Amino acid sequence: MYLRRFSVTDFRSWPEAELELDPGVTVLVGSNGAGKTNLVEGVGYLASLGSHRVTSDVPLIRRGAEQAVVRGEVHHHGRMLGVELEINSGKQNRARVNRSPVSRPRDVLGILRSVLFAPEDLALVRGDPSERRRFLDELLVARFPRYAGVRSDYDKVLRQRSALLKSAKPALRAGPRGRSRPRAEAPPADDLPDDLTTLEVWDGHLARTGAALLAGRRELVVALAPYARAAFAQVAPSSDPIGLDYRSSLGTDGVADLPSSAEDLEALLLARLADVRRQEIERGVCLVGPHRDELELALGEGPAKGYASHGESWAFALALRLASYRLLHADDVEPVLVLDDVFAELDATRRRALAGLVSGAEQVLVTAAVAEDVPRELDGARFHVGDRRVVREPDGGAA
Repeated sequence: MYLRRFSVTDFRSWPEAELELDPGVTVLVGSNGAGKTNLVEGVGYLASLGSHRVTSDVPLIRRGAEQAVVRGEVHHHGRMLGVELEINSGKQNRARVNRSPVSRPRDVLGILRSVLFAPEDLALVRGDPSERRRFLDELLVARFPRYAGVRSDYDKVLRQRSALLKSAKPALRAGPRGRSRPRAEAPPADDLPDDLTTLEVWDGHLARTGAALLAGRRELVVALAPYARAAFAQVAPSSDPIGLDYRSSLGTDGVADLPSSAEDLEALLLARLADVRRQEIERGVCLVGPHRDELELALGEGPAKGYASHGESWAFALALRLASYRLLHADDVEPVLVLDDVFAELDATRRRALAGLVSGAEQVLVTAAVAEDVPRELDGARFHVGDRRVVREPDGGAA
C-alpha cells in the first residue's frame, strides 16, 4: 500500500497543492510555517478521517473558503483507487471512491492506512487519559475499520445518556412526586420520575456498545504491548523497560482481569452501572464506560507520566507509534509511515535508531525544517516547500 498522487484544495493554509509520490522515502523540507505539516495532516485525514492536531474539522478549511477537498490515488492490494473527501462547513462531509459517491465518509476507511508520529505525540505520555484513549481507538479503526461504527454508536449513546442524567438531576433528587429523597438513597427502577423512565433502556445501549468497544481495546492492548516494549528497547536501550496496561472503570485489576468476550463485558457493565446509579444521579454524569478508562504507561516500576525524562517521554511516544506500525504490518497491512518534524526533537543516537527502524517501510513521508536533521539512511525523493509551492528537487536531494 502506498500513496501515488496526493492533492489538497483550500485545506489549512493551502489554496492548492499536489504531489506525485513514489514508494520509498520522500522528504518535505521547508521553513517553519511553510505548510509541510498541513500536507501530511491531509495524508493522515485521508487515511483516518481525522487530524492529529485538532478534534474538529472546522480548522481544516482554509479561511474564507466553505469547503476543503483532500484527494489521493492509492495503490491498494495491486490496484489503484482514487479517494476524494469533501470537508464542508455547516453540512455533512462527503466522500467518493473512483469518482463515485459513497453513502458515508467512513466507508473509505481502510483504503489508505497510515501511522503518523508528530511533536504532538508527547501528549500520549504526558497528557490526559483522553489522549491515550484516542490513540487506542484510532489504531483500532486502522486495524479494523468496522470499529469506526462501534465508536460512533457508543459516542451517540453516551451523549444521550449523559444529557438525560444532566437534565433530570433535579427531578431525581426530588423524587417522582416531588417528595424529597434522602441523599444516600438511590431511586429504584420503578420509582424514577417520568423523565427518567428510559434510563434503564439507555443503560442497556451503553453496556452493549461499550462492551464492543472495550473488547476491541482489550485485544489491542494485549497485541500492542510486546511491540511497544521491543521498540522502546531499540530507541532507548539504556532506559528501564516499559509496560502497557488497561485500567477499566469496571474496577478490574488491569487488562489480564478483563473478560475477552463482549457478552461478559456487557454483563459487567450493566452490573457496574447499577452499582454507581446513586453517584451518577448526584453528579449528573455517566461514571462507567470506555470513556472513563485509561491506558496506563509504566517506565520501570513507576508511571511514565511524572517519572520519565523528556527524552524518555519522546522515546515512549515513538515506541507507541513504531509498535502501531509493526502491529499493522503483522496484520499484513503496510501503512504509510509519516514522520512529521520529529528528527529535530531527537538526539543523534535516537535519530539513527529511528531511521534504521523505518527505512525498510514501503512508503515513508518525512518533514523537516533543516535537511541536515534527516539521517542519511532516509535519503530519497526530496521536495522543497515554501511560498505556497511544492517543488521536487531534480536529483531527489540526496546528500
